[in-house]
Amino acid sequence: MTHYWYHLAAFLVSALVVLWGTPIVKKFGLKCGLVDRPGGRKIHKRPMVRLGGVAIFAGTLIALLVVWWTGGFGTLPPHKEYEVWGVTIGAIAFFLIGLADDILTLPALVRLVMQLAVATLVWQAGVQIEFLTVPFVGLVPLHDGISLLLTVVWLVGMANAINMIDGLDGLAAGVSGIAAVVMLIVALFMNQPAAALIVAALAGGALGFLRYNFNPAQIFMGDGGAYFMGFTLAGVGVIGLVKVTTVVAVLMPYLILAVPILDIFTVVVDRVRRGKSPFAADKRHLHHRLLQAGLSQRLAVLFIYSLTLWAGTLALAISNMPSGWGYAIGATALLSFTSWQVWKTARQS
Repeated sequence: MTHYWYHLAAFLVSALVVLWGTPIVKKFGLKCGLVDRPGGRKIHKRPMVRLGGVAIFAGTLIALLVVWWTGGFGTLPPHKEYEVWGVTIGAIAFFLIGLADDILTLPALVRLVMQLAVATLVWQAGVQIEFLTVPFVGLVPLHDGISLLLTVVWLVGMANAINMIDGLDGLAAGVSGIAAVVMLIVALFMNQPAAALIVAALAGGALGFLRYNFNPAQIFMGDGGAYFMGFTLAGVGVIGLVKVTTVVAVLMPYLILAVPILDIFTVVVDRVRRGKSPFAADKRHLHHRLLQAGLSQRLAVLFIYSLTLWAGTLALAISNMPSGWGYAIGATALLSFTSWQVWKTARQS
């Protein structure tokens, strides 16, 4: 079958595995007492199993193994094969770091050191940001030292950005699913089918998980799921888009993932400005501010979904995809409607 069928198969297999496996994971978590208890800055009112990321991880990995076994990856040149394996193995390592935190509650510094070590090894495997876009100049090749620094910051930063927005039912899964679908479309348009297969499987897992994670949630994905999805999106952005030597392609992943990027950037800058640790948890994320304005969880999540979709369709438009501007106009109309709902609700509150 054509490679497009392989991408559809990866999406469906991952979604079906997650739909089937999540209740099993939930039952196991309840039996072992692996739950996230309410209190403090947490919004939920009852203990919730925090191992949903296990189902997302299993769905994505099984889908990729099925596609690989049926020949979906084809014959990749050696450097591309290393890149794909680099993203896959790195995502597994990030998942295990998050899973260990879900079970053992690791100190933030320990998690960060392990993440930096894994990201450095992934860079050595070929997952590298090799160009920087400079206004009025274009693409500028990077020295290895700068490439290593930017790649590690990007991979670790995105993994933590997705984890940080995982504060409302369905928020991280939905944002990741939308970003993954957009990245899938762009990767196929840029003729990067191997990278597109990874993100197709991730999209299926993330959107399938919403069946159990959308408000009112039955299970949380935990750090394991958030780290896994964030790292995978960042990794695919590097090997599927940034590797294409055009200014537009290099900008794509940053635009597609603009919402979590801006959220973590503004929160960290605000913490540092107030003399706080960048790792200190607080209620200054976008979703917290929306709740404080009087929005319900569902409306806050749907608004951030529409914002993520809008940023993604802008990426489709500037990449000159067929009908890209049409999608962007449609997403702008949707964002305008949800923004009006947010304004009306906040005003009434």
